[in-house]
Amino acid sequence: MDAAEAKFKESVPEKDHWKTKAPYKVHDPQDHFDVKYEASCHCGKVQFQLSRDEPLDSKLCHCTTCQTQHAAPFQWAAIFHKDDINFTHGHHDLEWYDPTSKSIEHQLPCKVRCSFCHSPIMDEGRNMILLFPSLVHLKTAEAKAKFKPRLHMFYEQRVMDIPDGLPKWSGINDDSDLIEDSPPEEVKENERKREQKRKEKFAKGENK
Repeated sequence: MDAAEAKFKESVPEKDHWKTKAPYKVHDPQDHFDVKYEASCHCGKVQFQLSRDEPLDSKLCHCTTCQTQHAAPFQWAAIFHKDDINFTHGHHDLEWYDPTSKSIEHQLPCKVRCSFCHSPIMDEGRNMILLFPSLVHLKTAEAKAKFKPRLHMFYEQRVMDIPDGLPKWSGINDDSDLIEDSPPEEVKENERKREQKRKEKFAKGENK
């Protein structure tokens, strides 16, 4: 932490120190933030950059919370580390909402929006952020392919069918059942892993 950053942190109340850390910490030019993509909300007041070439994952969520919060059949989210983002403008023009407690205080996990046009920016978790790719300026077919959704989750709560052949999880991916038109080989592999876990629990005497 340099002197300027330390001075800024001292000027911020202790309860707001999270504003000086990722994902909200603004990177200085000397940080050598490797810009791969630029993005912005609808009104342009909030602008940010991404340094990761490809998201850690990209998924479509059909849970009722996402449906209500986005006023849409599902949410498209790409997962990044918190230090993969750099706000270049408007990081003080953000607002938060915790769907669990229905609080607008910054407490994790929470949803993050522009306070002016109310465009959803991301979901902030305890360790990761879920960005919304429709805000990212994907200028090439190659870039769009890297953000392409890889699966559906909470598909049992869907309001419309999406017969795209992608894996469809009834709840959280890798921790629920594969349903509908999920690729048969993936359904079989998931069942194999589940049976292996069951046998391991029996071997350890955990299934009594």
